[in-house]
Amino acid sequence: MHLPTPEAVPDTPEQRTADKRRWLRAFNVSLAFVLVLLATFSAQGHFDVAAWTVQPWSVEGLRGILAAPLLHGSFEHVAANSIALLMLGTLAGGLYPRATIRALPLLWLGSGLGAWLLGDEGTRHLGASGLTHGLMFLVFALGVLRRDRASIAAAMLAFMFYGGMLLTILPREPGVSWQAHMGGAIGGLLAAWLLRRTDPLPPRKRYSWEDEEEATIAPLSDELEPPPPRGVPVLWNRPDRDNGVVLRFPPRREP
Repeated sequence: MHLPTPEAVPDTPEQRTADKRRWLRAFNVSLAFVLVLLATFSAQGHFDVAAWTVQPWSVEGLRGILAAPLLHGSFEHVAANSIALLMLGTLAGGLYPRATIRALPLLWLGSGLGAWLLGDEGTRHLGASGLTHGLMFLVFALGVLRRDRASIAAAMLAFMFYGGMLLTILPREPGVSWQAHMGGAIGGLLAAWLLRRTDPLPPRKRYSWEDEEEATIAPLSDELEPPPPRGVPVLWNRPDRDNGVVLRFPPRREP
């Protein structure tokens, strides 16, 4: 559903400065969280990591819902999640600053609860991949729900770089917490539905060809009802003749 806005698109220097400041702030916040992940990973050798992981159906494992996204099993693990968080966090926060801030608790809790409820007993889950899946599904779902140009472009970018997350919410590779991925994805979809109107729609520029198209289509609304038979123009009239001509054919001969 398209929601047109009559205002002209603001393209003043002040507006460009505000847009640049908003995107830079989203990048800085995402970068700061990535630095927190790297600092936590470097300090993991000084405390018991297993005690802070998500342990399905375990009371002790509930605290991992809050701490597990900050922990990682290897440098490759934290590097992959850091790149995704930096890109998706900047994209979501730059375009939907209000919705992204309010959606983060849902993504965080959804990732942990998904691992705690769906995981096998005796397993341990850690990592921020549930957050990355939540951000991807948040951006993609907001593009589908809002359908303005900026939202659709952001959804296409998120799908182009991380569309494979649609498959990783299902069990595929041993040792990968698809449960956390699914929980984060559900949190992202729920947040998109609840927060789809939190950020205002951007003003939409109206082009001249749209006015011409409406001017061409508008008169047709009166012709949707067919005219009465007497109002239909006659395109051909049969010539008047007094006597018709009968063509006679010879009788068919029997073989």
